[in-house]
Amino acid sequence: MNLRELIPPALLSRYRPPVNAARGTWYAIRNQAADRAVVELYDFIGEFGVPAREFVRDLRDVDAPVIDLRINSPGGMYWDGLTIYNALKDHPARVEATVDGLAASAASFIFQAAELRTMNRHSELMIHDALTLTIGNEADHLASAAALGRVSQEIAAIYAGRAGGTVDEWRDAMLAEMEYTAVEAADAGLADEAVTDDAELSNTAPRTQLVTARARAHLERVA
Repeated sequence: MNLRELIPPALLSRYRPPVNAARGTWYAIRNQAADRAVVELYDFIGEFGVPAREFVRDLRDVDAPVIDLRINSPGGMYWDGLTIYNALKDHPARVEATVDGLAASAASFIFQAAELRTMNRHSELMIHDALTLTIGNEADHLASAAALGRVSQEIAAIYAGRAGGTVDEWRDAMLAEMEYTAVEAADAGLADEAVTDDAELSNTAPRTQLVTARARAHLERVA
């Protein structure tokens, strides 16, 4: 099965990942400083992009207290995405994620693993019901349909756990293949904040204001 066959065509037409020549892949994990590691997830999720086994192996080498996760991905294979999601959730570091371009499909729920979720300028997020290809008789297709329903419920539970709302409400949004702008993702609860240079968007502050607001809130908690 070709991974690209499981990605909605509208996403494939908009996404072209930049190759990391040093690794031969489109993701990188490196220590930026003693207290911060940068993780760039800029590819399809799965065997033809970012395999979970390689990502998790490299993630285990990170010992910085903060992980800066950067995302630009159209998604990919559910089980690889779930494994990456759980690896980030289980890592002792604080995960702060930023969508630099697109977080769609599996990338959108990996994004939910972060303690702080930021949508960068003009970035987008897209969710949809699980997809697969089945070859076989009626029993095979019925079994696939049941598996798709089960997987989609699990994905919806991830969104509901971070954004609020019910699993059924998020299934409806997934079936509608909802696409969110940066501000819309924050408004929906799928992100904590959206970065914008447009002062007219009063519900979303520029980066400097966001950082200042978080610092002030932290000081108030520890005072």
